[in-house]
Amino acid sequence: MKEKVLVIIPAYNEEKSLAAVCAEIRGHLPQSTILVVSDGSEDNTAQVARSQGVQLLDLPVNLGVGGAMRAGYLYARRHDFDWAVQVDADGQHDARNIPAMIRKATEDGLDLVIGSRFAQETGYDVHGPRKWAMKVLSKTLSHICKTKLTDTTSGFKLASKPLIALFATDFPAEYLGDTLESLVIASRSGAKIAEVPVKMRKRMGGTPSHNPYQSAKYLFRAVFALAIAVTRKTHRTIHE
Repeated sequence: MKEKVLVIIPAYNEEKSLAAVCAEIRGHLPQSTILVVSDGSEDNTAQVARSQGVQLLDLPVNLGVGGAMRAGYLYARRHDFDWAVQVDADGQHDARNIPAMIRKATEDGLDLVIGSRFAQETGYDVHGPRKWAMKVLSKTLSHICKTKLTDTTSGFKLASKPLIALFATDFPAEYLGDTLESLVIASRSGAKIAEVPVKMRKRMGGTPSHNPYQSAKYLFRAVFALAIAVTRKTHRTIHE
């Protein structure tokens, strides 16, 4: 592959899984560059990244996924990458899907490709308020983005070079901004968006970001986050 691909791994206290995630990415995308953004980690995440010989941004404080990803996109823009892929550090995302995401983006002229857990039957399911919220969000954002979206909170995404330039300065850092609002920003900037089906795996280590109590609040917070996203001003066009 002649185009430059950056795989961004936002990581907060993911020392147990990070080495395996980096090794898997190398195996499937040997010519890519891996960037770990240690988001104020309090464990050995940064040390593990250094031991793997990957690029590292060791943030002194925890900014959340949105802040970590904005730092990653800024790195991608400054180093002139053609594609940036967001991959979780917990091992749930399968690096074997990344070549297919790049291929679809290239063939269809896309700016944002989302790895969807629900685009086809994979056995992955969610329950309770999170499930209701995801259905509402998918329907709403499909309308906004003018394309069918089934997994609007997926953290497995591929961004094109024009979108990297936008996200380097305008990627939202608020709660769910890295998923919901980033889709609104991309759509309003003229980005072409689509999904590819992926299969999620169990976490290799660490602690899930949502416990049962947090899940009970998910519906209200997600709808509130989306309401903020759609009322903000339109961003610049990425294709001029």
